[in-house]
Amino acid sequence: MDKNYDVTFVECSLQRHGEAILAIFNEVLLNSTALYDYRVRTMETMVTWFAAKEAGGFPIIGLEDAEGELVAFGSYGTFRAFPAYKYTVEHSIYVRSDQRGRGLGRMLLCSLMERAQQHNVHAMIGGIDASNKASIRLHEALGFRHVGTLPEVGYKFGRWLDLAFYQRNFATPVKPEEG
Repeated sequence: MDKNYDVTFVECSLQRHGEAILAIFNEVLLNSTALYDYRVRTMETMVTWFAAKEAGGFPIIGLEDAEGELVAFGSYGTFRAFPAYKYTVEHSIYVRSDQRGRGLGRMLLCSLMERAQQHNVHAMIGGIDASNKASIRLHEALGFRHVGTLPEVGYKFGRWLDLAFYQRNFATPVKPEEG
């Protein structure tokens, strides 16, 4: 992390951060395999995305630079929509293209892990394109372990993509319950 780089954690909202999140999503979608998607997102999709996060009680945290511009964001949400998965979440982190390599992803992932434990999450999953070595190194450095790879499940930029899953378990919840 650049020690001279001043960023502040913020709780993201549609009104304040929707356009910046949309721009980051679309840059990632168009230029990388971090999102296995083809269609550029719109503000309408942002409204739905924010509403789903709010309905699920899931955080959307961001980092703003000294000028108040959003430079990165992260969230987690439902892993699978069955009740027995209620203690498991899947996370995602996105950093604006001109801000990568500064340690912002690490800051966000650490914060998401803290939030997850505070909300009694037991397992946090990251689905990472298997060619994304930087993201894999980050996850491994923070205690995630490789739990499997689904070969050739995505197709983008004229090639098949392998999806690697990384998992980190926590000691939470203290007293898990069924139902």
